[in-house]
Amino acid sequence: MSRRVVRQSKFRHVFGQPVKADQMYEDIRVSKVTWDSSFCAVNPKFLAIIVESGGGGAFMVLPLAKTGRVDKNHPLVTGHTAPVLDIDWCPHNDNVIASASEDTTVMVWQIPDYVPVRSITEPVVTLEGHSKRVGIICWHPTARNVLLSAGCDNLVILWNVGTGEMLLALEDMHTDLIYNVGWNRNGSLLVTTCKDKKVRVIDPRKQTVVAERFAPHEGLRPVRAIFTREGHIFTTGFTRMSQRELGLWDPKNFEEPIALQEMDTSNGVLLPFYDADSSIVYLCGKGDSSIRYFEITDEAPYVHYLNTYSSKEPQRGMGFMPKRGLDVSKCEIARFFKLHERKCEPIVMTVPRKSDLFQDDLYPDTPGPEPALEADEWLSGKDAEPILISLRDGYVPVKNRELKVVKKNILDSKPPPGPRRSHSTSNTDISTPALDEVLEEIRVLKETVQAQEKRISALEHKLCQFTNGTD
Repeated sequence: MSRRVVRQSKFRHVFGQPVKADQMYEDIRVSKVTWDSSFCAVNPKFLAIIVESGGGGAFMVLPLAKTGRVDKNHPLVTGHTAPVLDIDWCPHNDNVIASASEDTTVMVWQIPDYVPVRSITEPVVTLEGHSKRVGIICWHPTARNVLLSAGCDNLVILWNVGTGEMLLALEDMHTDLIYNVGWNRNGSLLVTTCKDKKVRVIDPRKQTVVAERFAPHEGLRPVRAIFTREGHIFTTGFTRMSQRELGLWDPKNFEEPIALQEMDTSNGVLLPFYDADSSIVYLCGKGDSSIRYFEITDEAPYVHYLNTYSSKEPQRGMGFMPKRGLDVSKCEIARFFKLHERKCEPIVMTVPRKSDLFQDDLYPDTPGPEPALEADEWLSGKDAEPILISLRDGYVPVKNRELKVVKKNILDSKPPPGPRRSHSTSNTDISTPALDEVLEEIRVLKETVQAQEKRISALEHKLCQFTNGTD
């Protein structure tokens, strides 16, 4: 008789465990809005949760250490005039968070290290460009201050938060509601899923669809898609018989799946949370009371079931801690923040090890808080991998760094990015024709401004005459 060989993996025995009751966050009125986002965002400093609020939209920000019962008068972040649908912490500044709302705007907020006395009502910048509610926001993984938003107007917009300007608008690509958007590891490509049943891989700077696949899952319910570290695409969806299903695809050969597995029958959309360092994907369904996790490898069947964390209470949403916020001394490889109706419960995923030493096989260098590119470098075509840090000595969050927004003055606008000469011994840096073009454009703009000022002056004079006549 041949013995069955068990697949070798250091993650086979990963187990999940909820924290003790005094380490939970109690008395939080989690939002009841019907929307398939995670309602929760977390980083090494703060926990943010979208909450119920009268007369507009709000979310709550708590320092991670502030566990226990939350005061009913705890200050909120309130500025939206309709419910908040999605929130996302900036990966390069732990004190900056973006929020998207039904009021069609995206707002970016600076959160102080101390707990403020009053609610925060003034965003650092408000981004207006969508005509319908905005349900998805996602920061660029490597470029500073680049934020993506997707709205129910089927439009994806990329913003430079540092200047408050729109960088790119991806129009006419999606014919229906966008379900989700995700970046690849270096932020050169996007993957989107849409109600028109297509999964698209998009190059945002060229504004082109690089690859697409119609109906990777045959069911009608929403599909989710994320990039893996290798550039493959992992999807969750439904079969025609409403069974939940997961798939792994190569966008260079989208016709045949690398793997396709049926799971169970349930209504909840499976939200995938991916850890690129361990190649583990965790699947959390809204309304489920479990978290399933799988390891993605390059050997068949490619997506390997590891285990399921089960509990009694269904989840309303889920937050996923970045790797730099984990406790490496306890071999913690993931931490979830599970939203209940009135509380948030952290769940710790651990690999059991006997040694107390740093386990470098569990913790390869991971993306740190420093951006690899500036926004204009990325826009001009540069790509860069994330700047990695070691977790050997643990990670200490940096102090509050202020986000400065410098809105561009149209008269001071630079010429569009293009080929520039390198600095040399010659006196001129750019060719004379290009300089003439810029000077001519400034002259025309100044003339336009002067003409408008004259027009305003004439209208004000007329208004005075009318006023005097009525007297």
